[in-house]
Amino acid sequence: MGTIMTSGGTTKNATLIIGGGGYIGSYLTRQLIASGRDVTVLGRSKSPRYNLPKEASYISGDFSEQGLICSLLDRHQEVIHLAYATVPNTSFENPLADLLQNLPATVQLFSEIARRGLRLVLVSSGGTVYGEALFTPINEAHPAKPISPYGVTKLTLESYAYLYAKTHGLQFVCVRPGNAYGVGQRPFIGQGFISTAIASSIKKQPIKMFGANGTVRDYLYVDDMASGIALALEKGRLSETYNLGSSIGRSNLDIIKEITPLMADINCTLDIEFLPERSFDVKVNILDSSKLEQHTGWVQQTKFSDGLSLTRDWLWSNRHEF
Repeated sequence: MGTIMTSGGTTKNATLIIGGGGYIGSYLTRQLIASGRDVTVLGRSKSPRYNLPKEASYISGDFSEQGLICSLLDRHQEVIHLAYATVPNTSFENPLADLLQNLPATVQLFSEIARRGLRLVLVSSGGTVYGEALFTPINEAHPAKPISPYGVTKLTLESYAYLYAKTHGLQFVCVRPGNAYGVGQRPFIGQGFISTAIASSIKKQPIKMFGANGTVRDYLYVDDMASGIALALEKGRLSETYNLGSSIGRSNLDIIKEITPLMADINCTLDIEFLPERSFDVKVNILDSSKLEQHTGWVQQTKFSDGLSLTRDWLWSNRHEF
């Protein structure tokens, strides 16, 4: 029912991206359209928060509305679930709301996808589901012991996906991404240390760092993250979980050292405000993406230094917008 005929008589897949109006979703939408797919994006805001290509259809609504989601699923063969109502720091403030806003709607979604025999990519969290690292880089066999409500809920959603695969035949692939950064990432929104650090330097504001060196994270350029999710959709094996990162860890202090000369080039300096560590922040997160590489052929394309330069240039040219 969701198959679309092209002028050449061949069919192309119709893909629904839930939460696709956000940062990663905007890049993913462009890549999927370039691959020949027909893409519909469902988002909570009246219009997408990030620019989408004109070929994409945007629908404003909440995926918890069963009538809406059922009518959309009837017209698609593939679903990428990117939506999430909170970020780690807000989930810590209200763990019950985090659970109630995310779990019931997603479990209902799994049921409806399974009923229609569609393929699902569940985008989880590589940064929070594992908890404190016992070894690095972390592979998918690493124990999952999250220390934030956000991580607990993400892991619970994964468990329900496995349950529905076993009991309802849900065809799903799970992706655990690291930290996306790059052109277009808006600063000062509670996520995205790199864009916020660069923008803070431009605005002559202090960069908040929790702990002496901050946390160690795995940063991946947004284009590479989108291509990893797209390849998981296309070539990922059912019921498998894939880490998606650079396999290199960088502390907040490392980032500041790397961007200092970049900012000096445009006559900007960096001022750091040291704050106490936060209990819900995993100290070290570095992801081993070799399984994704082996199963799908995914390869990271953008060097970190190149990605930083592109991000700085974009933030500088848009400095009056934030």
